[in-house]
Amino acid sequence: MEVVVTGASGNVGTALRRVLGARSGTRVVGIARRVPASGHWVRCDLGDPTAEDLLTRTFTGVDAVVHLAWAIQPGTDEPAMRRTNIDGSARVLRAAERAGVPHVVVASSVAAYSPGRRWERVGEDWPCGGVTGSAYSEQKAELERMLQDHSNVARVRPCAVVQPDAAGEVERWTMSPLLPASLAGRWWLPVPLWSGLRLQLVHAQDVARAIALILRERAVGAFNVASEPVLDADELARAFGGFRVPVPLPLAHAVAWPTWRVGLQPLHPGWLRLADRAALVDTGRLRALGWAPRHDARAALEEFVEALAAGRGTWGPLAPGGARRWRRLGWGRPARQDQGGDR
Repeated sequence: MEVVVTGASGNVGTALRRVLGARSGTRVVGIARRVPASGHWVRCDLGDPTAEDLLTRTFTGVDAVVHLAWAIQPGTDEPAMRRTNIDGSARVLRAAERAGVPHVVVASSVAAYSPGRRWERVGEDWPCGGVTGSAYSEQKAELERMLQDHSNVARVRPCAVVQPDAAGEVERWTMSPLLPASLAGRWWLPVPLWSGLRLQLVHAQDVARAIALILRERAVGAFNVASEPVLDADELARAFGGFRVPVPLPLAHAVAWPTWRVGLQPLHPGWLRLADRAALVDTGRLRALGWAPRHDARAALEEFVEALAAGRGTWGPLAPGGARRWRRLGWGRPARQDQGGDR
């Protein structure tokens, strides 16, 4: 079996290469804008208008394509999110159709769903209208609309995905250089979070196993992916520090906006809106296919926080230390692209 994976150097992509690479008779070809030195790779910028021809040649004759590539929290000096996420995804789908690929698996997200009731789970039939004010969510919802006319496509909708290997890059995406990551998990560290926050997590290895199962079964349609239990604000605070300091969401927004705008920290308030309003999901359809997570959400988060504090992580460029750390500040302008709506 030959599988081509776009975004194979990313969070889920690295885990999927491990899972598929352990299976005899499976050959994985990775596609990425920045490719590692070893393995079977094709260098391709999906946002480039000429990429479709290269993708079509790469896809010809393969058994399946897994489309994972997505710009989640790009820097201001990187290609625009829409160029990669929407234009690039359209090129992948057209190339797969031109090449006659029989099975395509696409990574969507629970962020594509319209908000549900705060503590109720939604199934795969819940509307994919996205969360207004979050570029990530709105573009995942647009991706879902692009997939509606493709009968050979499986849509994987994971919640927040963590693994120790991702710690370095996630730290760059979310934490100010003014706050050392080594403080994460300290018992005395106050963590400001609002009441009512709830979060589903899943380990990247479990998402990879779900995709591998979908490939094996040639399954199509939508599949939610999440582990148990759902974590509330107090549990999240205990994982990242010692105790929660209650902060109203409007106040968190009010602080996040100017500090993002002047480059003191990378997290746009659009991410806070998404965290507050993202729907909780039911995973019964995937479990009926034979999947069950091997990591519970608490254990996955604790493992991730330990890696974050220790400065570990092999996926993505790790956060530089010493004086170079200050280069991640925006110095009067945002260091990361605007996440406040469709971009």
